[in-house]
Amino acid sequence: MKIDEDTQQLVRALSQGTPIIVSTIQKFPLISQALSTLESRGVGLTIDTAGKRFAVIVDEAHSSQSGDTATALKGMLNKEGIEAAIAAQLSDEEDEDLSEEARAAILRDGLKRARQPNLSFFAFTATPKFKTKTLFDEPGPSGASPFHEYTMRQAVEEGFIMDVLQNYTTYKRFYGLIKQIENDPEVPRKKAAKALTRYLELHPVNIEQVVSVIVEHFKLYVMHELGGRAKAMVVTGSRLAAVRYKRAFDRYIAEHGYEIRSLVAFSGTVEDPDNPGSSYTEVAMNGGISESELPETFERDDYRVLLVAEKYQTGFDQPLLQTMYVVKKLSGVQAVQTLSRLNRMAAGKARTFVLDFANEEDDIYKAFKPYYEATPIGENADPHRLSELQHRLLEWAIFAPADVTAFANVWYRARRDHSATDHRLMNAVLDAVVERFGAREAVEQEQFRGQLTAYRNLYAFLSQIIPYQDSELEKLYAFVRNLLAKLPPPGDGKAFALDDEVALRFFRLQQMTEGSIDLSEGEADPLKGPTDVGTGQSVDDDVALSSLIEKLNERFGTDFTEADQLFFDQIRVSAERDENIAEAARANNFANFSAFLDRMLDELFIARMEGNEEIFSRVMTDKEFRSAAHEHLAREIFRHVREQEPVD
Repeated sequence: MKIDEDTQQLVRALSQGTPIIVSTIQKFPLISQALSTLESRGVGLTIDTAGKRFAVIVDEAHSSQSGDTATALKGMLNKEGIEAAIAAQLSDEEDEDLSEEARAAILRDGLKRARQPNLSFFAFTATPKFKTKTLFDEPGPSGASPFHEYTMRQAVEEGFIMDVLQNYTTYKRFYGLIKQIENDPEVPRKKAAKALTRYLELHPVNIEQVVSVIVEHFKLYVMHELGGRAKAMVVTGSRLAAVRYKRAFDRYIAEHGYEIRSLVAFSGTVEDPDNPGSSYTEVAMNGGISESELPETFERDDYRVLLVAEKYQTGFDQPLLQTMYVVKKLSGVQAVQTLSRLNRMAAGKARTFVLDFANEEDDIYKAFKPYYEATPIGENADPHRLSELQHRLLEWAIFAPADVTAFANVWYRARRDHSATDHRLMNAVLDAVVERFGAREAVEQEQFRGQLTAYRNLYAFLSQIIPYQDSELEKLYAFVRNLLAKLPPPGDGKAFALDDEVALRFFRLQQMTEGSIDLSEGEADPLKGPTDVGTGQSVDDDVALSSLIEKLNERFGTDFTEADQLFFDQIRVSAERDENIAEAARANNFANFSAFLDRMLDELFIARMEGNEEIFSRVMTDKEFRSAAHEHLAREIFRHVREQEPVD
């Protein structure tokens, strides 16, 4: 029976003993509420699981199989067994600090999370995580693991999927940054580095150069593939990046008169800080195509390119997708799942392309290798580390066992839809802890926060494979989850931003590698489990902005020199003294002025040729260098003319 209506339909199917049920796992946490609703309507239904066994077949074994929804499923399908275990344990132990109602609820939560003797899970996945392999690994009588493997290598060799790493080309973007302000402020190293990277990734020069490579590659190598029906995906790093790439893509297409239509996919509404008052949505940028209509629309022959930000990177099945352009850092499972959008077979599909502007070949190899053949896993977490973490958390004296118990007595009341009074009582406990947390130094706060997070994650994982039946650990788990939600975010909670402190002085885009990534060589690194005990996050230190820029320039190293910059400064001054150029800057928007200046560049370069023969030769022969120079000069001249009085 397919559950395609609501949770009440699922309740009826379970109560009537329907032998095969097809449902989403998200309906199970709502079953109790559905039972109450049906009862209020005079429909008395009960779900009897006594003496019954269930086989749970999962279409994709991923994180949802270890979360609260899976816990609700296990609790419902072994309800009688769990309640019997609770009754036995309550008769064996007493706790004067907790009501019997609370003790029963604590035991119920812990027992629901563990493996159930009447449930067998069968799941499929192409990218098993450490957690997935551990949860599903219950060896049989022979001691062998229960996994059946049909490897990526075998699937490629037998022609069921494409080798997406067959044609892999990487590009590197070389930057040169300058500090534009006179003083040299101290900035938080990590936050400032992220801000600088974000500045570079979203810079118009970068986006326009990458878009030009993408469009020309698509036109030259992709458009004619699959009988002229091949499609491509551009994977961007953020919603704002998706908006800017989409606008740049459409602008480049229009300027060159190409017949290539694109769609964009991102969630919510995006405001571009460089375009005050702007507001962009997926539907509006796609000309009114709704989110639900987008996959079907992309199937049409007239739409060839899909630009995405955190959408359609998993589970998207489009066999005509033949090429992927990556402008986002990818690693691990995310890299495999994203690039595997290309692996579907289709008539006439003989090869795939990947152009990667953000990752190294070695990083992609390391991401794919564990999933190419058998997936090895590393050391499992030591169960005793939970007790160690519990001890460490109490050592801080930011909260005490009495706080945990006081919170539990309210949290575990039978009515989980707590009243306003319940919330006041729980918040009173948590707020006092938050106040003590706020009195600590920033370093201590982040160490404590790290240990709280480590405990929450480790208990949620280990309690599914180890029958702890320890009410103290379960109580602390509920307390920690709620406390983490109330702690103030690190710092002021705002992302570090750089406005006019830095500027992009040089830019160059260069192809670095072309070929295939061979996964048949080498050994895969084993997947790592949650073995950390939560030593806390490292605290950001302050560095001078100039030194950070210097390090980034070294990392993105460019071979532009000070002599090059002098040459460009000379060109800029000459251009500003030319009244025709200055007037064009005053009378036009930047795009039109840039096009005008492009026609004047040769004259400006020739006028400065004497004494600059080497750089002149490079400007005239290296298209990428010339393009970067043109972009830089256009922006500098446009800004100077607009901000200053005309030069006499």
